[in-house]
Amino acid sequence: MNPEDPETPEDPADVRADWAEREGEFSPTYYAHLGPNEVSETIRDALDHYVSTDAAILEVGCSSGRHLEHLRRGGYENLTGIDLNDEAFDVMAEEFPALAETGSFRTGAIEDVVPEFDDDAFDVVYSVETLQHVHPDDAWVFEDLARVTSDLLVTAENEGNGPQRGRDGREVSYVNDDFPLYHRDWKAIFGDLGLAQLLCEPTKRDTIRVFRAP
Repeated sequence: MNPEDPETPEDPADVRADWAEREGEFSPTYYAHLGPNEVSETIRDALDHYVSTDAAILEVGCSSGRHLEHLRRGGYENLTGIDLNDEAFDVMAEEFPALAETGSFRTGAIEDVVPEFDDDAFDVVYSVETLQHVHPDDAWVFEDLARVTSDLLVTAENEGNGPQRGRDGREVSYVNDDFPLYHRDWKAIFGDLGLAQLLCEPTKRDTIRVFRAP
């Protein structure tokens, strides 16, 4: 793979392995120390408006759980998370022990774990800067995310908000010349799967979209 050639795709296994083994910047410890942010707040505000606190919620790519912890502090109790990096849940146990004790967590790729869930298994499914790293060969998993969502699906993904992201018609850019970030039209993707967009809120870094399942 050549990072200078944005049209050269990574191998899907390489993309997953990079996140499974990541240390330092963008690692579970890195995100735990950042703590909840404006995306955490916007997601909780949206859920407060549309669902009750007993809703079954799944975060894909939850890392050490900073967004789930913000939901837990807001009274949400039925929380599930998936992450590739098994260190994520060790960090969670140290930084957010109440979440680690009360939530349900799985180590693995969303492409491996999500297909195991029943239809409408969750009231809410959401991702924060996770689906943007799914390799094009694995884009089929978006249909599975829609399948397991009975009510809401929320995406907080980079759609070209930041410098050098999604500009000049590029479908992929590289973060720190390292790992790929694929730019997608999430409204179109989930709209084609039958979900209706309820809310769209751009931030400096991401665009937050809330969809309702049919």
